[in-house]
Amino acid sequence: MLHYALVFLIIAIIAAVLGFGGIAGAATGIAKILFIIFLILAVIAFFRRGA
Repeated sequence: MLHYALVFLIIAIIAAVLGFGGIAGAATGIAKILFIIFLILAVIAFFRRGA
């Protein structure tokens, strides 16, 4: 999941450099959501292993 977040972040950066503001904004939003989901799942997995 972290891989997909990084892919969308790279797409957003490239789109922003090329001037595609709408695509860059959408890709940034998707990257943020995927990163938050990754963090939540990582914390859950960390606490499940520790128990």
